[in-house]
Amino acid sequence: MMTPINGKVVLITGAGRGQGRQLALSLAAQGALLALNDISPINVDEVAREISANGHGQARVYIHDVAKKVAVQALINQVLDDFGHLDILINHANVQPSAGLLEMDEWDLHRVFEVNTIGAFLVMQSAARVMREQGNGLIVNLLGSFGPSSPPAYSSSRLAVAGLTRQIASELAAHGIRVYGLAHGLDFPDAFAPAFPGASQAVEALCASQDIPSGSILRLSA
Repeated sequence: MMTPINGKVVLITGAGRGQGRQLALSLAAQGALLALNDISPINVDEVAREISANGHGQARVYIHDVAKKVAVQALINQVLDDFGHLDILINHANVQPSAGLLEMDEWDLHRVFEVNTIGAFLVMQSAARVMREQGNGLIVNLLGSFGPSSPPAYSSSRLAVAGLTRQIASELAAHGIRVYGLAHGLDFPDAFAPAFPGASQAVEALCASQDIPSGSILRLSA
């Protein structure tokens, strides 16, 4: 059965683990053409092999550090060389330090924001330039989990991306580009309701319909 994802070119950063890996496997099963990015080939190569073994979709691997502007531009150029266009960007690349305020070193804090916030910005910027030329595109930022137990550096870096999501959505609307955030356990005053059961269901819904306002933060219940 055809799905809204079928045939879409989807770039996932941080695709080797966690929610990025789960989304890659789920979207592949729906017929997506996947560009899988990570900083190391170890885990992401395994994801690509699993997709191939399952006979689902097509997956190519791109090893780049999204915190580096030159690397991000190379990533986007390679995706365009291989697929010809880009329909969907899913930002998942992140680092999650466990240290709290009293234990964290300032250089660890720099790295968290370098990857989680600046990296997300750089990939959105490069992808949006491509999507602007196309006249359409979908950007989804995975914001992770929030709550009292979340490390302060991680939570604040992801909240920064939530803010970027809303501001960038306004800027890109004129170019036919929609931007969303997906989060666990985070209640924005005007967050979209009801919650989606998982990230893949949310992405599928965003592909199937444009009724959800761009810039929305979508809740995930699982």
